[in-house]
Amino acid sequence: MYLGIDIGTSGVKVVLTDNGSNIIGSETSDLKVVRKNIGWSEQEPNDWWKATNEAIFKIKDKYFKELKNVQGIGLSGQMHGLTALDERDKPLRKSILWNDTRSSNEARFLDEKYSLFRNVCGNVVMPGFTAPKALWLKNNELQVFKKIHSILLPKDYVRLLMTGEKCSDMSDSSGSLWLDIKKRNWSTEALKATDLSIKQMPNIVEGSEISGKLKKSIAVDWGIDGRPVVAGGGGDNAATACGLGIIKHGDAFISLGTSGVIFLATDNFIPAANDGAHSFCHAIPEKWHLMSVILSATDSLNWLSEILCRKVSEMMEDLDHINQGPSDLMFHPYLSGERTPHNDANSRGAFLNISRNSNTKDLIRSVIEGVSYAFADCIRVFENANIKPDKLIAAGGGSQSERWLEIISTVTNTPIEIPTNSEHSAALGAARLGILASQNETDINSILLKPEIKKLLIQ
Repeated sequence: MYLGIDIGTSGVKVVLTDNGSNIIGSETSDLKVVRKNIGWSEQEPNDWWKATNEAIFKIKDKYFKELKNVQGIGLSGQMHGLTALDERDKPLRKSILWNDTRSSNEARFLDEKYSLFRNVCGNVVMPGFTAPKALWLKNNELQVFKKIHSILLPKDYVRLLMTGEKCSDMSDSSGSLWLDIKKRNWSTEALKATDLSIKQMPNIVEGSEISGKLKKSIAVDWGIDGRPVVAGGGGDNAATACGLGIIKHGDAFISLGTSGVIFLATDNFIPAANDGAHSFCHAIPEKWHLMSVILSATDSLNWLSEILCRKVSEMMEDLDHINQGPSDLMFHPYLSGERTPHNDANSRGAFLNISRNSNTKDLIRSVIEGVSYAFADCIRVFENANIKPDKLIAAGGGSQSERWLEIISTVTNTPIEIPTNSEHSAALGAARLGILASQNETDINSILLKPEIKKLLIQ
């Protein structure tokens, strides 16, 4: 048996699987985000640990016998969150999350002054990344910055409490902007740019390698016999790729969550920073990926539902009955700025061509189309890098709408595969990495299998 633990922003999800990656059970525990000021987004690091235990204990109540036999554990998690620890490994403050934009000035400063962030670390410096957050701490909370003994990412703080080890994986560390993406190691120059050193960074391993073993006391509390190994794991999207079998060069998935992602696996490091795409290490050895990100995918729909005082499910039903032609309205889905391809934290959304005849169905259709065309921008970024996916596997809550996927397939001119089930992809991917680590498995293809496909959309 194996556990996959996904430390998300809204909650922690845990899956229990067998050796064949079949999900035996899954549980979740909610998390809260603290927004003290406009643009701020924080969480208490110890809340991740509490939520992890809550979800594990729910699994224990239902699958006590199966849980006893867990041999390996994998971790997945929200990326970029700055978790600063003191010399006793205690959090110095709340963690500054991926969607916190307070460090926009620091991001601009680093991007303009140091070309290495684009050329070596593979990315435009954006306020979502970890490095500018650290510089913000130096500029605004100097006493906290001076006490930093180590910095961990969200899932890696949970790992520390599980194993006693300060360790991260290649994919999650890529999002810090302190990693030399091609060499898969920390960049001393990038760290120096934010007045930090390698001594303050965790060890890094491949996602399929062992990072440590579960503490005996934790294993006893969780009802696990022995001390299972804990894999390096992966950032949420890299782990999702492992759950969907996206590992070969050119394989890709599209995720319609709060934000939108197109993840493209590659055999080598392909910089595309000037187009606002992310170039990261994959969670498995000798693999990388390009990733295009839009900040408001289903979030655009959630916003419209609040404005119209209608449930999202009702609006999606309307979409199924709207005529097949394009809307007369245009919607720019930049409600919280945008990453790919614009890289503009200050960009804002807009409806264009509204007339007296415009109605709620027109608004719904235009929001869906606006997000879909934002994905088309993402595909063009890949084309500029001379690589384009032949097809996309759909994931995320928005992928439950086949009509929406049809529109995306049309405007991106890319076939989309709808899997039978992609609900637990990140946690499943983490569990699969736990399988690889515990078995010292080198045949990755035999474990990271693609899901059963129930339908192929071709436009």
